Amino acid sequence: MSQQSAPHLKRALGLVGLTLFGLSYMAVATVFTTYGIVNQVTEGRLPLAYVVALITMIFTAMSYAAMVRRYPVAGSAYTYVQQSYGGTAGFLTGWVLLLDYLFIPMINFMILGLYVGTQFPSIPTQVFSLAAVIIIYVFNVLGIKLANRFNITTVAISVATVVVFGILALKAAIGDPEAPGLIEPFIPGSDGFSPILTGAGILALSFLGFDAVSTLSEEARNPQRDIPRAIILTTLLGGGIFILISWVGALSYHPDDWSVVPQELLDAAGVVLAEHVGGQILATLMVISSIAGCLGSGLAGQVSVSRILYSMGRDGTLPKVLGTLSKRFKTPAVATTVVSVIALSCLFLTLDQAAFMISFGALAAFSMVNLSVIRAYLFPATGDAVRTPGAIVRYGLVPLIGFGLCIWLWTSLEPFTWVIGIAWALIGLGILLVKTRFFRRPVPTLRFDEVVVDEPADESPTSGAQSAPTPGS
Repeated sequence: MSQQSAPHLKRALGLVGLTLFGLSYMAVATVFTTYGIVNQVTEGRLPLAYVVALITMIFTAMSYAAMVRRYPVAGSAYTYVQQSYGGTAGFLTGWVLLLDYLFIPMINFMILGLYVGTQFPSIPTQVFSLAAVIIIYVFNVLGIKLANRFNITTVAISVATVVVFGILALKAAIGDPEAPGLIEPFIPGSDGFSPILTGAGILALSFLGFDAVSTLSEEARNPQRDIPRAIILTTLLGGGIFILISWVGALSYHPDDWSVVPQELLDAAGVVLAEHVGGQILATLMVISSIAGCLGSGLAGQVSVSRILYSMGRDGTLPKVLGTLSKRFKTPAVATTVVSVIALSCLFLTLDQAAFMISFGALAAFSMVNLSVIRAYLFPATGDAVRTPGAIVRYGLVPLIGFGLCIWLWTSLEPFTWVIGIAWALIGLGILLVKTRFFRRPVPTLRFDEVVVDEPADESPTSGAQSAPTPGS
């Protein structure tokens, strides 16, 4: 097959599109997804838990930015660890990362079903979740440009709704004589920081947007410049929005004991909070916004995980069929189909089970990416290390702090999460042992000399199809 006719990923995204993709993946309204769960865990200190999570994620986002400059290809944490520590570590990191990526689309479909179900209580929520799975599958197969346009729309709707909620929540708090003090939501409760760390560990799933951006390196017009910028912007903008909304929410809705809050607040917090501060009209708007946000985040989630499966299939660490592209749409249609089938688990799992599982996989992958920066820049196998004082701080101290913070949050998760997470890791190890015949064969690795990076496409209608050939074609 010639390079000219080989299917390839299209380079169609700039800095704005990449950042919007990351924010859509994070879903600015996702603060309501775990609102009840984390408030219950942290005794109503959700804003403080978000602050701790954001501090951790800033260090990790800087590590992602450093790694994507060195390896501007699809694959995310899987690729970074693979190139830094070898195929075995890369495969296991990618496998654990798949745990949260596979659950992210599913949790969005689940939330969509719960929120729409508040308006149609006579219809099972699974019906709406199934419809969302089908819609997102079609969008993903049709291509990244269509997905990008859809993301812009969903981000706009979500931001508008969150702004309206924030204004009305502040108004309600100002008129409430029993509202807590302005800094009270940022002060630990009677049990100290332990519940805060557990809550922050759960909230790691809220920051997966910057990891999602890194998977689009082969679809960005200027990946080495725009991907790192988009990663940092996504983290800061998303984290700031989460803290602000959770803070005004804490001021406007403040039950004395979160352990006895009704289950509907834990599962559909946005609707309950919106009705509390703005009545039925805002509650209905929140449902509409949640539908748009969940579709956008679910779409971005499936785009990202399908690219990871595509990368692992292309390398041969998973079946080769996953590493093929649709000749018509230039998208990883096989990988997308697999992700959609797995997303059907939203029909029988619970919201808290999915949230804990996503955080386990995310924090494990984040930890390894931080370590990969140290290896890739300060102790590279090629021997071209740069160990100036500035480099030691940027590529040694910063990722080491990020690693320590990730491990701190990771070990604060519930024991049940560890049982499932370790079981998933053991399954991945079993696959690796079979694939390598108990390490008698080498683990396949990505050959970067085969990745041809094309020039950034211009904005003309005909030039968008010019891109790099598929590696190995």
